[in-house]
Parts: sequence; structure tokens; C-alpha cells
Amino acid sequence: MMNNKSATLIDGKRISDEYKKGLKVEIEQWMSKGNRAPCLKAILVGEDPASRTYVTKKMEASAMVGIDSETINLPSSISQEELMEKIVVLNQDKQVDGILVQLPLPKHIDERTICNTVDVDKDVDGFHITNIGKLALNMDTFIPCTVLAVLELIKCCNIETKGKTALICGRSKNIGLPLSMILHSDYRNELPGLEATTIMCHRNTPASELMRYAPTADILISATGVVGLIKPEMVKPGAVVIDVGLTRVQMADGKTKLVGDVEFEGASKVAGYITPVPGGVGPMTVAMLMKNTFKAAKHLAQ
Repeated sequence: MMNNKSATLIDGKRISDEYKKGLKVEIEQWMSKGNRAPCLKAILVGEDPASRTYVTKKMEASAMVGIDSETINLPSSISQEELMEKIVVLNQDKQVDGILVQLPLPKHIDERTICNTVDVDKDVDGFHITNIGKLALNMDTFIPCTVLAVLELIKCCNIETKGKTALICGRSKNIGLPLSMILHSDYRNELPGLEATTIMCHRNTPASELMRYAPTADILISATGVVGLIKPEMVKPGAVVIDVGLTRVQMADGKTKLVGDVEFEGASKVAGYITPVPGGVGPMTVAMLMKNTFKAAKHLAQ
């Protein structure tokens, strides 16, 4: 069964631009009361082109909304101990509100140790074990930026979640797991939940089982990095489809392009709402980093 028309496109680029305009006004108003500009420091280890591109976009967004920012470039040969020392210096700097360490890191560095080295009150990525624990308990905390992006897109499109069935394909500790906790939890909390009935699948869920669960979902979110995992026949007619996947693939002509987990062309003929890749969740994720940085600045200024 297919819709008579294509799904409504959830334009993350447009929505994020509008959000950043509003945030810029909020920051200007906050500074007019005598507060300094929020300050974000990004640590980039190595020369990975994709990571460099992501950090550049974050710095551009910072400038757009009025956040002072700086990228600290470090060689891939840096030791874990040296990297931790750099973070500790930023933790102690009262002029710094937000710290992010761009992932992935070189293989000789343990990412969990590094994420937990960042001051919990400056952890604008929301990866510190304490912030993840608070999220699990529905306490006010820094929500990981991609998770916050998905939630904001749902909110901006006035999508009903209470009593709806949501399927998340992807179980990562930074996206799938925290997203599932917020989607299914009670709204009567310090961190309000979305009251959905939530199903979790992942890249190793058998295709037959994914085919059994996915068509029941009113909201289908995929974050596995498996190209084309979500087929049009897995989409419930009229469902909301949010594609968090982002994979660079090589085309027949030798050029590369970014694609998601969802077979967009077919799925867009079935879904009610759908995000594009690129231009969907990605731009909103950057905007949510700005939101978290401003949140950190306001908290630390108290």
C-alpha cells in the first residue's frame, strides 16, 4: 500500500537555520545582561577528513549564533595521557563552557575514558557516564546532540508520540539507547519522556524479524550505518521515517555521495514524513550542540 503523494520532507537544514536564528537572539539577550559570550572548545585528534569537516561546521554554527569557539588540533600520535591532560586544562578554565572531543579517536586511545575525563558540567556532547546515567533516570542533563536533534525534529513537525509505536534500529550508547529511553518514558519527569511504545532492533536483527516489527511502527528511526537497511516494504503507510545513518559510498562514475540507512526513493512514497540524507538529522545535530553549549554557559554562570 502506498500514499497517493510523496511524504512531507523534514527539512533539517531549514529547521536548524530557523532554530539557530532564535538561539542567536537568546544569546544576545543573555549577553545584554552583562554575561560574556558562551565559549566552546573542540578537540580534533588527527587528520580524518570527515571529522575535520564536522568540526568546521560546528565552528561555523558557533560564529552564527554568537558562541566563541576554537578548534584545538592535536596529532594522531598523541598519547591518551597527554590528551587527558589537555582536557583537564580546559576543565579548569573558567572561560570555557563547553568541551567536545571529536570522535572517532585513534585506536590507541580509549574513547570512554576520554569522554569521562571531560567535566560533566561542560560535557556538551552528553557522553559522560554521569550524564548518560541522569538521562536513564529522566533527570535534567545534557542529551547527546544527535538524540536531541531527532527529538527536536519530531517536536517541530508536531508529530504525536503518546501511545504511538516507535521502532529504533540501532543500539549505540550515544544514539539508539538514549533515544529509546526518552521515547518510551513518562512525560511526568524532570526530563519529560515522549510516552511511545518503543521497539529496539539493530544491524544483527534478522531481516525476517525486522520485517515483522518495522511495519508496525508509527515512527521509524534508523541509526545503524547500514546502507539501504530499511526497505520501502518495511515502512507503515503514513509513518514518520527518520534516517540517522550517514555513509559515504562510491558511485559508478567514481564520485562519492552520502546516503542513509533508508531506501529514500521508495520509502518516501509510503511514509507520511521523512528526513533526507544529507540535510536531515545532520544539520539539526549541529544546532543542538549550540543549544547544549548555551545551556552549559547559563548553568556555569550561576
